[in-house]
Amino acid sequence: MSYAPSASAAPSAGNRSGRPVVAVLGAYGHTGRFVVAELLRRGLTPLLVGRDRQKLDALRGTDGDLSVRVASTEDPASLDRALDGAAAVVNCAGPFVATTPAVARAALRAGIPYLDVAAEQGVTAALFDTYGDSAREAGVLLVPSLAFYGGLGDLLATAALGDWPDADEVTLAYGLDSWHPTPGTRLTGETNAGQHLTYTGGRLQPFNYSQDVFPWRFPEPFGTQDASAFATADQVTLPRHVRTPEVRAVMNLAPLQDIRAAETPAPVPADERGRSAQNFLVEAVVRRGRETRRAVAGGRDIYAVTAPLVVEAVARILDGRCKATGVAGVGEAFDAVSFLRALTPEHLTRLDLPADEDR
Repeated sequence: MSYAPSASAAPSAGNRSGRPVVAVLGAYGHTGRFVVAELLRRGLTPLLVGRDRQKLDALRGTDGDLSVRVASTEDPASLDRALDGAAAVVNCAGPFVATTPAVARAALRAGIPYLDVAAEQGVTAALFDTYGDSAREAGVLLVPSLAFYGGLGDLLATAALGDWPDADEVTLAYGLDSWHPTPGTRLTGETNAGQHLTYTGGRLQPFNYSQDVFPWRFPEPFGTQDASAFATADQVTLPRHVRTPEVRAVMNLAPLQDIRAAETPAPVPADERGRSAQNFLVEAVVRRGRETRRAVAGGRDIYAVTAPLVVEAVARILDGRCKATGVAGVGEAFDAVSFLRALTPEHLTRLDLPADEDR
């Protein structure tokens, strides 16, 4: 299925070039700025949407080809005006518990795809449960949690699964050399406290972070490190399209200590693209009986890599390279292997996938 903007998309939505217009809610936030830059790099036209007109105008700067629209998730009419003429909407405005339902409803009213970069598991689960039927009936695709914590693990596990129809267990191991959280991450942590989930025994169950620490062997160069159980949005999206009773996540201890420390500073740009110096490695391990398959991805800056993840999805939706309607995880909506390879080596500096002959 492919999507196209409505006839009103031309100059009113900053579409003078005739390129598809993608509304970005929360465009002036830390991740939103990366998304806007990636849309421009990919030849798409971002429509800057947010609550603060001054911040929107400052982000637009001297680029007169970009339009700004002020909208509030508390005002459905303003969202409808903001999405008028857009071909898709990317929600980068957290906390997502407050924004996802309103923006998803607005996307359904507009008949356009909705994507977000939410890490809150409960919000993503509610999107599946609340809007799955209505989105399928409308023929609209909603893809939640298309970010580092959510989309990347889903894609890696789906790619590792290959032709297996199911798995006994999926494990996602996150290795970060540091985690300097944005103010938005801090705010999300406060609003999402006590609402974490894990997928075990074939269902989502409450998850409480503990002090349990165990050694975990990450791929090199991380190697064996102390680690702890972790809660991610992949644990919500994967079981929606992968038959498995267990999806667990672990993270090495250093970034968890960073995020828990109030004095840990926000990320600082370290290159010309605004990325921080932080490096990551994610390994997905799927087990079926005595067999295991693995997929590994590495790169730089967990916030910056969210942008190519979500923009690659937008591009594939708009040109018809999507396999689903309704609410779907990224691994269900797209071909996981080609999606990941499209991000290499510019955004993923390492990608190890199971060899085709092993399948």
